[in-house]
Amino acid sequence: MARYSYLKENDIRWIAREYDLAMIDFELIDGGAGNTNYTLRTRQGKYVLTVFEISLARVVKIGQILLLLAEHGFPTTRLLTPTKDSLTTMYKDKPVLLKQYIAGQVYKDLNENMLSQIGTALARLHQLPAPGFLHDKHAYGLQAFPNVIGLNINQEYEAWLAKRLTYLEQRIPPGLPRGLIHGDIFYDNVLFNGEKLKAIIDFEETCRYYHVFDLGMGILGLCIDGSRLALDKARSLVSGYQQTRRLEVREKEALQLFAEYAAIATSYWRFWMYNIHTPIAENANIHWQMVRIAEEIAAIPDRKFLQAVFK
Repeated sequence: MARYSYLKENDIRWIAREYDLAMIDFELIDGGAGNTNYTLRTRQGKYVLTVFEISLARVVKIGQILLLLAEHGFPTTRLLTPTKDSLTTMYKDKPVLLKQYIAGQVYKDLNENMLSQIGTALARLHQLPAPGFLHDKHAYGLQAFPNVIGLNINQEYEAWLAKRLTYLEQRIPPGLPRGLIHGDIFYDNVLFNGEKLKAIIDFEETCRYYHVFDLGMGILGLCIDGSRLALDKARSLVSGYQQTRRLEVREKEALQLFAEYAAIATSYWRFWMYNIHTPIAENANIHWQMVRIAEEIAAIPDRKFLQAVFK
């Protein structure tokens, strides 16, 4: 549970007034790996308050993305803007966003229907215009790997990551379609009302990158049982996706590679987060789980993967 910024009642009342809201009570939300979230109940309604540990510029971009998604009717949280002319407010030099609360539930084990709905929503997202201010690299994609290679914090992992970097650079085909992506499609970023998709949330890793990377990340975040890729779940996700956007042949052929890439990238993020950025002893080796998953995905014969996911 992330608790990087403890807010007291007076702090939250002050923030609420920035939005012309009358606070009734608040509660810390469990979960999150990089920010602190509170449920805020006011006389005007219920909201989620997020105090970010990233730069103001990045948070403003998140706010702009949420406004774009609202404009296109995409199912996600709706941003509440302060009474001043700004997308954010500040708390002790840390950016704050306030979003409307969504009554929904997170499910770790998603069925065929739920996965199909997520796939369809993801394809809708990929058809939206990508704002020019977005980065054209994923925050913990290939270009980030050298940040930890050679630090000698964990030589075995760093050597493995260096080999995977070379492997991916050699295998990713040129010219794959790019556009607006979510970048972090894990089960805890998807809300349901029963079995009906309510919202996809947490657009902190949004960028202008390969569409198939986003689908690979979705396979990683939604379709893994233990360390094994559940190919039937991946098929449901991809089938829902293709109801709205048909994958090109070269994207289909690269999907397994990008599911592996997603696991490698997530292993990098975990290593960097818990060994360098915010060292936490009990999480220092959590990246190895993603290493195992990446290797499990890579071990699936190409033909078996394609036949199972696209039949």
